Amino acid sequence: MFEFHADRKRYFDIQVLNAGKYVIPFIEEKYPIKQGMRILEIGCGEGGVLKAFINKGCEGVGVELDAPRIDDAKKFMPEDIASGRIRFVVKDIYKVDVENDFNGLFDIILLKDVIEHIHDQAKLIGWMKNFLKPATADRPGGIVFFGFPPWYMPFGGHQQICRSKISRLPYLHLLPKGIYKWILKNRKENVEEMMEVRETGISIERFEKICKKEGYSLFHKRHYLLNPIYEWKFGWKPRKQAGLISVIPFFRNFLTTCVYYIIQPVNK
Repeated sequence: MFEFHADRKRYFDIQVLNAGKYVIPFIEEKYPIKQGMRILEIGCGEGGVLKAFINKGCEGVGVELDAPRIDDAKKFMPEDIASGRIRFVVKDIYKVDVENDFNGLFDIILLKDVIEHIHDQAKLIGWMKNFLKPATADRPGGIVFFGFPPWYMPFGGHQQICRSKISRLPYLHLLPKGIYKWILKNRKENVEEMMEVRETGISIERFEKICKKEGYSLFHKRHYLLNPIYEWKFGWKPRKQAGLISVIPFFRNFLTTCVYYIIQPVNK
């Protein structure tokens, strides 16, 4: 099996496949994706998720702070960039200008495996209303898609990116803070990076509470026992979470490896 996060081109290809097979169909269950729609991806990385939407005839803009990842995106999608179907902005999302950087508003905003890395999640979720198209007589208002691993799931601390054997230990990140930090130091892991993930990890309940407080409706949701990305990572078929477990607050976080949500501003 390849190193999932180290092989950036393979990772990009998998993101394209996963978005095309699972993310886009999930969205289209409630919100038809039409040619010419404008798509914004926040924390786009190499742009693999965005590329799947470009393949459907959409126009894409990706925002990413990590400039080297955008350099890779340019290598992976030269024709799409040259044609103007996709472009990238290397900037803090809070510092963008809708007209100058984005050339207008969007039908869909994507955050795939991103919200669990954001420090002020409520601020970002509320802020995104500024980028969505309002509803009109002949068009529904814009939506936001989220896909993320709940913090309490077996590898919610992203320990799988560690170099030592602790990368294989589920629920390790749920140990008391001091003990967890000591283990990371003892194994010579990147303590700062892993502790930052600990600070920003988000539960299902907290995510839903933030969305409602910031004036969104939970337009569509799905919880997975087995994350769709595992199809390529481990050869495992995705499996939706059992209905009974998915409605049990808090407990569901421990057995849910991924959630998909669509939210929409109530007054848009």
